[in-house]
Amino acid sequence: MITDEFAKAFAAAWINAWNNHNLEHILEHYENDVAFYSPLIRLLNFNNEGAIKNKADLKKYFETGLKNYPDLHFKLHHCFAGVHSIVIYYSSVNEQLCAEVFELSENGKAKRVLCNYAQ
Repeated sequence: MITDEFAKAFAAAWINAWNNHNLEHILEHYENDVAFYSPLIRLLNFNNEGAIKNKADLKKYFETGLKNYPDLHFKLHHCFAGVHSIVIYYSSVNEQLCAEVFELSENGKAKRVLCNYAQ
């Protein structure tokens, strides 16, 4: 079971890493064999599947995102703790509302991520 304290710390560190555009700190939140799903993968022309299956490709995708959005800044609204997951609800580029579901490994790192965006 994920505690509220762990969820808040994870969310704060994740948001801080993104807002500092610190790729290495961002990647610390993910397992090497992460499965990452986002509609932005297709939007940024990274691939047509909308899925990334390892940390090396995730690093390339995040590099693309940071390059395309040099003023990227996230605003945390709330986080939610689950049994083996955390949901981070935040605002992204142009105040777009986002919710990401992080299924965590025993190491407390994301092994599966589902990104969702308000239309």
